Amino acid sequence: MQGEPQSSGLLYWLRVMVIGRKPKRTLVRLVMLVVVTTVVFAFVLRPVRITGGSMEPTYHDHSINFINRLAYLRHPPQRGDVVGVRITGDHVMYMKRIVGLPGEAVSFSDGHVCIDGVPQEEPYLKFTSHWEVPPITLRSDEYYVVGDNRTMPPQDHTRGAARLTHISGRILFPGNR
Repeated sequence: MQGEPQSSGLLYWLRVMVIGRKPKRTLVRLVMLVVVTTVVFAFVLRPVRITGGSMEPTYHDHSINFINRLAYLRHPPQRGDVVGVRITGDHVMYMKRIVGLPGEAVSFSDGHVCIDGVPQEEPYLKFTSHWEVPPITLRSDEYYVVGDNRTMPPQDHTRGAARLTHISGRILFPGNR
């Protein structure tokens, strides 16, 4: 019949497999997929490349993870959460674990984190340390963040109070257990 596409032939079937029988509908779907993916990666999931050994062995150097920027819309960060902490803008971030909550006094004694003087259980730590850090009392909008690799000397380890406004979100995929 005239006007109908030829339903046989390799080129016809190749075109049907790649763009479908209705190219306009396929194009609309493709545009929607690109838009949704762009929005998700621009506003919801932020990729982060782990550089350095401060989160070893939970997260390995040069690995990639994602920060869920919507994680704290309904509830505040919790102790034990691994978060992205913005340092300067959105491009420089540290990946750290929250060990202290607002209003608490955080210190380290013989390598153990102490909250208001009471040593805390940290099952995610694989190596012991001997850190001795005096207490710091957190303000109402601050969280104490530190990496899991406490074998590094405390002066070489980026740690301390981070304001809630600097916490970008929670790390999406859990590390090695």
